[in-house]
Amino acid sequence: MRHTYGVHSSFNIVIWVVCILAVIIAFGALIASRKTWEDYGKGRFVMDHETPRNAGVTERDDEIRQLLEARNERRARRGEAAIDVDEELARLTAPAVDPALREEIRQLVVARNHRRVRAGKPPLDVEAEIEREITALGGL
Repeated sequence: MRHTYGVHSSFNIVIWVVCILAVIIAFGALIASRKTWEDYGKGRFVMDHETPRNAGVTERDDEIRQLLEARNERRARRGEAAIDVDEELARLTAPAVDPALREEIRQLVVARNHRRVRAGKPPLDVEAEIEREITALGGL
């Protein structure tokens, strides 16, 4: 029995030494990296990083514009009248809002106006605010 006690005792010592060394190395790496706590978990491969929300929208609009210009070229070859690319792009990329969604947005704007009035602030123009919210939905 004495033999196994020595092995267990040595094993415990080795485990403690390895753990303490690991903690020291981890703190050393933390200090050497000079990252703040907010920097951890951020990187170009993480979906949570800060990117402009309209980066994809701009790329989408460019591709739609190219398709519309190609359509105009085909129409011109057939002898048909060309369409206005900017107008068609605006029509295609406008947010589609059904009446139920518009009514829900209206209810939210009215509730926001009630809170503003209770806070002593002037109420907003409901129709203008509804259009602003719908426009903001288009940037998703």
